[in-house]
Amino acid sequence: MSALTQPRHVSVLVQDTVKLLRYLAQTKNLKLGKVIHARLIVSDQVYGDNIHETNSLINLYSKCVELESAHHVFYKMNIRNVASWSALMAGLFQKGFAFEVLRLFKSMVSEDHVLCQPNEYIFATVLSSCSNVGCLLLGRQCHGYVLKSGLVFHQYVKNALVCLYSMLSDVVGAMEVLVSVPGSDTCTYNLILTGLVDNGYLDEASNILRRMLAEHVMWNKATYISVFGLCARLKDLSLGHQIHNQLLMSEVEFDVFVCSAIINMYGKCKQISCARKVFDRLQARNVVSWTAMLAAYSPHGSFEESLKLFLEMQREDVVPNESTFSVLLNASAGLSSLGYGYSLHALAEKRGFKGHTNVGNALINMYSKTGDIEAARKMFVGMTYRDTVSWNTMICGYSYHGLGNKSLALFEEMLKTEENPNHVTFVGVLTACGHLGKVEEGFYYLNQLMKQKGIEPGLEHYTCIIGLLSKAGRLNEAANFMLSTPIKWDVIAWRTLLSACYTHRDHTLGTQVADIIMGLNPDDVGTYTLLSNMHAKANNWGGTWLVFGEDLEDWFRVDVYAKCKMKGLSIT
Repeated sequence: MSALTQPRHVSVLVQDTVKLLRYLAQTKNLKLGKVIHARLIVSDQVYGDNIHETNSLINLYSKCVELESAHHVFYKMNIRNVASWSALMAGLFQKGFAFEVLRLFKSMVSEDHVLCQPNEYIFATVLSSCSNVGCLLLGRQCHGYVLKSGLVFHQYVKNALVCLYSMLSDVVGAMEVLVSVPGSDTCTYNLILTGLVDNGYLDEASNILRRMLAEHVMWNKATYISVFGLCARLKDLSLGHQIHNQLLMSEVEFDVFVCSAIINMYGKCKQISCARKVFDRLQARNVVSWTAMLAAYSPHGSFEESLKLFLEMQREDVVPNESTFSVLLNASAGLSSLGYGYSLHALAEKRGFKGHTNVGNALINMYSKTGDIEAARKMFVGMTYRDTVSWNTMICGYSYHGLGNKSLALFEEMLKTEENPNHVTFVGVLTACGHLGKVEEGFYYLNQLMKQKGIEPGLEHYTCIIGLLSKAGRLNEAANFMLSTPIKWDVIAWRTLLSACYTHRDHTLGTQVADIIMGLNPDDVGTYTLLSNMHAKANNWGGTWLVFGEDLEDWFRVDVYAKCKMKGLSIT
């Protein structure tokens, strides 16, 4: 072979080797890939300056989740280019090692070499890793890097940015990316819609849905799953029916995941019969559909039905996952059944879910709701990894048991960690303040700390403040607070104040509050009963007579009806 033809021949061999390794990576043929790797080592065509073959090996090992080998090849390279870094990062991300991706990215950008400038694929992987580990600060820094590089207009990068801000509750950031960067596709809208729904930004999610309809965005399975999730969170049965009908008329595949989203929607809207119809018509059920049906019983209060269905699921030899155990443990909490809880705890550990965060959170909730707060504490302390839900569940568990000091102490401990509190955290904290009568501290958390954390107080937080003032006997302050706060108060908030009027024998204010409640819900029997008892406690029998009418028979019938209603019975 002449010297002139040899380089071309070698080039062909390199191209063939790279193509073969790429094919083996796609088919995940690790065994043959290792044979090729060995041949390359013997022929001295790997490491050194053979960057294309070496990158192909990293890609092969990454795709086959053989990360130790991928690392070995990567760190033996004399020269690396952007494809080297990208292949290893992709493998790490696929395996769930998001922190390792971020560490590798920091190493990459610190290397002063033109070949190691990140491309759009690396930025997408890094931003997705930031989303997965909740690292918003690093995500914003990476966003700045993206803007400087001019790669923000790539669809992968835009979608990763939208996902980052949506998942980490930065609605403003997500909307800025959506509006400022042109070229939104179905995936873009799916990501922002899912992120907003998962983080409870339902008004913003509804606006995104309206925008999708106005722009005639093409819907796919992921879109329908997200929109059904929005309907479930809103408990909007009418919208759910419309979307269900639209799905039936579309060409989108009616698969088990879409059906599970429909079951979840009907369950949250307390249409258990509709959910069961969808479930029963499924020809192929998997653990997702079974878990969705189990969860559908919970809003209906049918916790026993949920546990019975689990027995049927076991007879079908469907293996439960961590979400299944979370649903079942919450059902045990709803039944206040510690016995069921113990059994499920043992089964979860047997199935290998001992270290799973979602199962641990459900166990904390179950033990808290069934009266074993010490077992809940042990679960919390023993968790390998705690997320915001873990802290919230334990803080609220202490508050549920009236252990306000422990709840606030745990909250202070949470603030010292990198875990950010959310709106649920402050419900538990404000409830704890109510138990302890700490009015000033409660207002500090509401007006200052929540603002510092970027959390807008909602109805549930303001209702906690009413409970706090009421328990402290500051009823007029509570009433003035309700009248001066620009929020739509519900019956629960007003009844909290009415109960305090009963406790503190303020029948004048109580009568005024009862009038407001009756205006909101004229058929609220509990209010009539509470108002009557309040007047009776104050020996104001005339007031009692006015509440129930002049006929003794009317009084008797209403009183019996109220007691039956409270016990879940019905009379005619």
